[in-house]
Amino acid sequence: MWWILLALLVLVAGVLIVSYNALVRDHHRVESAWSDIEVQLKRRHDLIPRLVEVVKQYADYEQAALATVIELRNQARNGHQPAELGALEKRISLSLFNIRALAEDYPDLKSNQNYLELMQQLTEIERDIQFARRYYNGAVNNLNTRIDSFPDLIVARLLHFLPAEYFDFDEGDTQ
Repeated sequence: MWWILLALLVLVAGVLIVSYNALVRDHHRVESAWSDIEVQLKRRHDLIPRLVEVVKQYADYEQAALATVIELRNQARNGHQPAELGALEKRISLSLFNIRALAEDYPDLKSNQNYLELMQQLTEIERDIQFARRYYNGAVNNLNTRIDSFPDLIVARLLHFLPAEYFDFDEGDTQ
């Protein structure tokens, strides 16, 4: 009888250990993916002032559009939760779209090599952000599913694992 009880205890302990390790692994995957998003957003935020300076040379009277994108960039750099940052990044994307549209009115700007290089870099960075966001949201989905699934939910609730927030902003509307 003791052997059966001991075997059952070992089995339960094994399930708890495996569940805990899986939750920790998924939690670290979410943190790592968020770090990747932060790197890509920093690259974009660092590019914005250079882009604004090039556009300013051609469109002096469009200061409001340029000031808006810089202000949004500064707000986004102050660290936010994924949902808040997603809303700010969507506004930044819309502002950058407005700058692209603004360039249509300035043929000299559209043909400026610096402007073209910056726009190419911006396009690459936005693609990288999209890839990082997909990976992060997939990692969040895995963690949140594990937190809500039996037997992992027992360990998650006992050890206060919290669901992660998705990072949602759709750049597709602006391109």
